[in-house]
Amino acid sequence: MQIVSVPVRPDITVIQMMGYAVFAFIFGLALTPWFVSFLRRNKVGKQLRVEAVDGREATVFRTYHQHKFGTPTMGGLLIWGSILASVLFSRLLSLSAVVEHSLLQRGQVYVPLFVMVSLGLLGAFDDYLNMIGAGKKKGLDWLPKLVTLLLISGAAAAWFYFKLGYDQIDVPFYGAMTVGIWYVPLFMFIIVGTANAVNITDGLDGLAGGLLTIAFGAFGVIAYIKGLDVLAAFCFVCVGSIAAFLWHNVPPALFFMGDTGSLALGGALGAIAMLTDTMLILPLVGFVFVIEMLSVIIQLTSKKFRGGKKVFRAAPIHHHFEALEWGESKVTMRLWIIGTFMAFAGVILSVFG
Repeated sequence: MQIVSVPVRPDITVIQMMGYAVFAFIFGLALTPWFVSFLRRNKVGKQLRVEAVDGREATVFRTYHQHKFGTPTMGGLLIWGSILASVLFSRLLSLSAVVEHSLLQRGQVYVPLFVMVSLGLLGAFDDYLNMIGAGKKKGLDWLPKLVTLLLISGAAAAWFYFKLGYDQIDVPFYGAMTVGIWYVPLFMFIIVGTANAVNITDGLDGLAGGLLTIAFGAFGVIAYIKGLDVLAAFCFVCVGSIAAFLWHNVPPALFFMGDTGSLALGGALGAIAMLTDTMLILPLVGFVFVIEMLSVIIQLTSKKFRGGKKVFRAAPIHHHFEALEWGESKVTMRLWIIGTFMAFAGVILSVFG
């Protein structure tokens, strides 16, 4: 199959990119007081987990997060709502002939936008079930959640393979490698894996938000270098929207993004990695997300095959560091530092690899 490249339309200036990002940031900040008030009025608050990922009592989590009970959640609605508002704002500017092209372009934005909104709605339903379950049930059961994730990622993968003709992946220092129909399951794995990794990382005030800001910023630079200006602008809009949320999410958090945000933004990040043909760069840009996911897999595997013995005091690994008495802010800041360094390495590798 002959690959059809993403339409490259270098018609959005850097000034416009920054303008859209600033709009998203200001829009999110301006809407936050009303949004948080709405969440509180409707008692959309975080419930404490009574079970860990293996079904046992989440003692470490409850020890360090007891005080967060009732904090408003589902802040992801504000994040991707600000992103949608920015995209629509760009469309209005385009229709008014203020700018030539908007961010709403099929070749570069439709897929990540579709993945973001679809997974955001899934996450919102999951958050709602968890809220009404008062922590007794971890939201949506794993099977229907996984099936929905596969359906959404499968639809996006089918668009790439059958509509755009993608059947290759770029391997740093090697070049393009044709994978044929295997491109579809690879695409689905990236979307589902990234969405879940971000979801698992979202456990400390500001942690996931800061790392997502870094990751989308890195992919914005990568997209710009590759000539995908519209996609780069979309990435910077994501940075602006998440930064507005992060403004009130740093310790102590005013509200949380919940699955509504983590699944949506994680899935969109994976889709952008596929659009920029940097699937193998994604583990570097999202290095902390990968480590967080691996820590859970290692912990569950150890408990299953080693008679309940743990490798970490708690999983994901950010709770392990909490149990070592690092303090929540120190854990968050150190993981931000690691995330920044690895994202920079990813950008460099994408350019010279």
